[in-house]
This record gives sequence, C-alpha cells and structure tokens, in this order.
Amino acid sequence: MRLILASSSPRRHALLGLLGLPFEVARPDVDEEAVWARWWRGPGSGRRAARRLAMAKARAVEASLQAPALVLAADTVVLLGGNVLNKPSNAEHARQMLRSLSGLTHEVVTGVALIGEGISSSASACTRVRFGRLRDAEIESYIQSGEPFDKAGGYGIQGLGGLLVERIDGPYDNVVGLPMRLVYRLLRRHGVTIW
Repeated sequence: MRLILASSSPRRHALLGLLGLPFEVARPDVDEEAVWARWWRGPGSGRRAARRLAMAKARAVEASLQAPALVLAADTVVLLGGNVLNKPSNAEHARQMLRSLSGLTHEVVTGVALIGEGISSSASACTRVRFGRLRDAEIESYIQSGEPFDKAGGYGIQGLGGLLVERIDGPYDNVVGLPMRLVYRLLRRHGVTIW
C-alpha cells in the first residue's frame, strides 16, 4: 500500500527517507489554530493536542486521495511553563521566544498519526530540552541567520540552534520533528515491513 507523508517539512521528509521506504508527500490543509484552540487546555494537554492535530492533518490528506493509502502525519509543539511557543511571526517575536527559553528547560512534544483502510492510530513523544544562558548578541546573531522563522519555539536543533542547547532528555529526532522510533512502531504494528 502507498505511504503518504502529510507534511511540507523538509526535516520530516529527510527523517522518513532514512527508513528506505518509498513514500509520497502531500501538504495537509488544516486550520492548525482552530485545532489547538479546541484541544489545548493548558499544562498537561500538549500531548493530546499534538496527537489531535496530527490526526487532523492525516485525515485532511486522506480525504483528498483518489486511491487507498497509509497516511502518516505529525505535529510538533514547544511547551514552556504551560505556554505553547509556535513559529515566530517576526524578529521581535523570535527574540522574545529565545529570551524566554534562555537558561530554562522546555518540552518538545510531537504527535504522530497513521491512518488508512481500517487503521487509525496516534501516539506522541516528548523530549525535555535545556537551553544554556543566552547573551543578547547570540540571540541577535541567531535571528540574523534566518533559521528561527519556520520552527516551533524559534529554533532548529539540527542547525545553528543546536549551539543554544545545553542538554536534552529524550529522542533527538523528536525535537527535529519526527520521532523515528515511534513512527517505526506505528508502521510495524500495521504491517509495514521496514527491515
């Protein structure tokens, strides 16, 4: 059966490509803010909200298909003290996010959903990330790199943003955007052979 990744993220494309499985890519058309508004209930609800958004993305792509397929979707969110840090809208927003993360530990949660004929599964992974204390000059240089603007929390651990991180507890690839062990388990559970 065809495998479709419901994501426009080049990082997710690259990670899923590591499995060596053929897959197609489709961009989901989902109002992410509406889904978050419905499922976000403050501290402790990040996993549920991320899973629900991943499922909404998978369903949106599945509804547009002409033939049966397995659809894999994911949503990653950065949580700090009960607040969601989405993608920054401009340089000042990125500056505020990075200052708020400086010297503290935050959580990165990725919800993953897999749907297809008779299949509807979702799960989530969580990684705790601690930033070092950031100087204003570091924050400004990082913003000037342009890297913060398409990433939840305003940083990318796989790029220059990795220099901001002091330590992590949990899967690294979860912070990049696709927890591969979790994806592997979902695919295997539903009969997709990896090895």
